[in-house]
Amino acid sequence: MDPLLHLDRTLDDLDPPRWEAVPANATRLVRTVHGLRRVPLGELRPADLRTLLAQQVALPFVLPLAVRLLAEEPLLDAYFYEGDLLLATVTAPEGAWAALPELEARLRTIVAGLPGAAVKELPRGSDTDLARFIARG
Repeated sequence: MDPLLHLDRTLDDLDPPRWEAVPANATRLVRTVHGLRRVPLGELRPADLRTLLAQQVALPFVLPLAVRLLAEEPLLDAYFYEGDLLLATVTAPEGAWAALPELEARLRTIVAGLPGAAVKELPRGSDTDLARFIARG
């Protein structure tokens, strides 16, 4: 299923089972992620995608959305710093990419094309994460 064809649907619709109601004592992050599962895919912002990626939620649906944005702006500042969406995407578990080999190859090409100077501006260790992602291919 191509998630980009379902931009009007939510992760709760596409990634069963629907999550239970948020517990009363839930952290802010848990409340945020629960809420994001109820937002139509087409309305998820870059920061939302970064959060879902970091929490490894519904990756088969979130990764294509992130790569689509990264193809346009690889070092997009989603919330914390320039390149944070990219780093959240390349550090997704290797198994999450198993059903998305073309998408992984596309992102690998994007990462390989980043200027060295831009990579040096990313947080410490980012160059290792990027190199590890490229080497998996």
